[in-house]
Amino acid sequence: MATANKAETAAKEKMVKVRIPKTKEHQEDVFVSVNNRTWLIQRGVEVEVPACVAEVLLHQQEMAEKAMAFEEEATKPKSH
Repeated sequence: MATANKAETAAKEKMVKVRIPKTKEHQEDVFVSVNNRTWLIQRGVEVEVPACVAEVLLHQQEMAEKAMAFEEEATKPKSH
């Protein structure tokens, strides 16, 4: 079975630019792990990452929005 080394694999990956905003509540770097590979992404700086990392960040944002919507719905006063 042939195996490619990590440098060759990384060179073949599609890279995309991402920028994670820095806010008052969130100033720490963002840790991402995909298939036993890890990245620590600095907030407030545009960086290039593999497309799989950008996808993880997108799903993280989508799930955070769903969680906020759920919390808002759960805290609404019940009308009888």
